[in-house]
Amino acid sequence: MKWRRFYFSNCTWPARGAGNGSLLINCCVACLVTQFVFLRLQQPPNQPPGWCQWTSLFTAKNSTECVRTAPGLSAKYGPVFTVYFGSKPIVVLCGHEAVKEALVDQAEEFSGRAHMPTVEKNFQGFGVVFANGERWRQLRRFSLTVLRNFGMGKKSIEERIQEEAQFLLEAFRNTKAEPFDPTFFLSRAVSNVICSIVFGDRFDYEDKEFLSFLALGMHQNLCSVCLFSFQFYDMYASFLKYFPGPHMKIYYLLEDMRKFIERRVKQNQATLDANSPRDFIDCFLIQMEKEKQNPSSEFNIKNLELTTLNLFFAGTETVSSTLRYGFLLLMKHPEEIDRVIGQSRIPAIEDRSQMPYTDAVIHEIQRFSDLIPMDVPHIVTRDTQFRGYTIPQGTEIYPMLSTVLRDPSKFKSPESFNPRNFLEETGQFRKNDAFVPFSSGKRICLGEALARMELFLFFTTILQRFTLKPLVAPEDIDTKPREDGFAKIPPFYQLCVVPR
Repeated sequence: MKWRRFYFSNCTWPARGAGNGSLLINCCVACLVTQFVFLRLQQPPNQPPGWCQWTSLFTAKNSTECVRTAPGLSAKYGPVFTVYFGSKPIVVLCGHEAVKEALVDQAEEFSGRAHMPTVEKNFQGFGVVFANGERWRQLRRFSLTVLRNFGMGKKSIEERIQEEAQFLLEAFRNTKAEPFDPTFFLSRAVSNVICSIVFGDRFDYEDKEFLSFLALGMHQNLCSVCLFSFQFYDMYASFLKYFPGPHMKIYYLLEDMRKFIERRVKQNQATLDANSPRDFIDCFLIQMEKEKQNPSSEFNIKNLELTTLNLFFAGTETVSSTLRYGFLLLMKHPEEIDRVIGQSRIPAIEDRSQMPYTDAVIHEIQRFSDLIPMDVPHIVTRDTQFRGYTIPQGTEIYPMLSTVLRDPSKFKSPESFNPRNFLEETGQFRKNDAFVPFSSGKRICLGEALARMELFLFFTTILQRFTLKPLVAPEDIDTKPREDGFAKIPPFYQLCVVPR
């Protein structure tokens, strides 16, 4: 009552004939107060502490701000707390123990995928990444099986990566040790690996269709999700969806990419041999035929196109961004490659066990670059008791992977780049269960094994043949990300690759 008396005694109501400005301000304040009261009535009991709804009405908290403030809020409220994106409550998990308890120990309850309005118009709950329930289970089980047992045609996944690494080496040689930006070089190489899996073959680096597909843009799309305008749209989509604006950009980009995949699916359908599948699309089409009489089957064209888009997008940007960050952070340490592999043969996955320092460097690059600091949002699939709190079914969960990868209880020097975070005193490689760049639990990245293989083979192949030369002194290299929100985007830079 005291607050209410203060508010009304200090309001200045517009006099007769005054402009509309004061009236508009008072109407806005009244709407905010009404929303606050409504939210207080809707607040579930025993929810994790955190930012109150009244504060959130003015701060419009978003994912970028959440990444920056999470450590401070965790210090104040503990490792489990609530923030509001607009009027929507988000439960945030910080640190290794809290994230592990949720995603691993209570994996089923925390396995749902949150609604993401920015991409909902494209995916509508289809495709393995954004699906839930039985649809997600069927698509994930199938996709994992295909990726793990990939033996279509005459080449294994390792052979495909090794082949692509040789094409990348040739492209690097053609720079003739002159400065260049590695971004597009790496995107083309990494994209070709996933292309060989889903489409059955790689593209020439100058192929116009391939270049137009890339131009639609892996990098542009990920940057778009980081922008505040898109996060703001996600907070108020129920209202903003009726208006044009920048949130439509990502829709058209993803739709053009889907149409490219649609054309490839039709080509595969016309030439399909069920006894000799060539790629992921063929395997999916064969499964569709097997289950065409099953009314509960999720094997249909829409899920095929959108799962392929999921795999292509995830399999390109994250690996190529890690490589770009790696070049920026490395620029040195080729010695172990010479000792184990030498110059006479191409690197193989079996070399990794004999190269603990190189393996540690690659792990540290992934840890330090921290590309998806908040994970892709989860939801709880049922009313859930967690650490003494009640989390209602459907509540969005943000497991802050950044706070796990920088947990001081798990890493000796979490804020600096130090490969010894993954080395024993004896020099042997040391695993760390807080290494979660691919997330963990039931929603762990489908392509984890593929990505780890690519990173090792691309890094070792390049460092075996080239010395990476920065254009500035090492101490002047700026590793600050170009975008830092839902995802971290490496800065643009140039370097020289000098044959060894």
